[in-house]
Amino acid sequence: MTIPSKAPRLVLASASPRRLDLLRQIGIVPDAVDPADLDETPLRDELPPQHALRLAAEKASCVAARHPDSWILAADTVVACGRRILPKAEREEEARRCLSLLSGRRHRVIGGIVLLVPDGDGHRRIDRLVRTDVTFKVLDRSEADAYIASGEWKGKAGGYAIQGRAGALVRWIGGSYSNVVGLSLHEVAGMLHGAGFPHPPIAHPTDEQA
Repeated sequence: MTIPSKAPRLVLASASPRRLDLLRQIGIVPDAVDPADLDETPLRDELPPQHALRLAAEKASCVAARHPDSWILAADTVVACGRRILPKAEREEEARRCLSLLSGRRHRVIGGIVLLVPDGDGHRRIDRLVRTDVTFKVLDRSEADAYIASGEWKGKAGGYAIQGRAGALVRWIGGSYSNVVGLSLHEVAGMLHGAGFPHPPIAHPTDEQA
């Protein structure tokens, strides 16, 4: 009699409801959500890609210590103007500064993704960096005021949420949209599949459904 192998357990190392919703969108439902509580202050002279990948790796490592036999998925999203890392706006003045910097300019949204795969006595690390270029329209004062009044900028990297009202402020996007929301679904699905994690197949519509 063959005893079936135990199904792998996936832990999402993030407190972001957006990342959880994105994973569910492609049929991936983590067995647990266990965010890491870290100081996310950029290091001196740390560039945006380095910052995004470092934080994702630290989140994954912290959570892996609590789930040694589980697969760990962690991510971090950075909004950058040149070498400048924009904050996760918590105060109105921070959000206004972000909008002022983004108005009429192209900026980068960089996603750092780390997957830790159980491997003997530890974990094997797989990581990716994803870049999306985003251009905002030139914002007038009334548009900036209306967006600030919406409150949806709170806690968002760069002071905006593209999946919300800020979608009307984006003139052009190049690259992964889901990366701007919080997690590149194409990269995550590829990482999990490549590492052997069972993923629900993507069903092809029947003629009747098409």
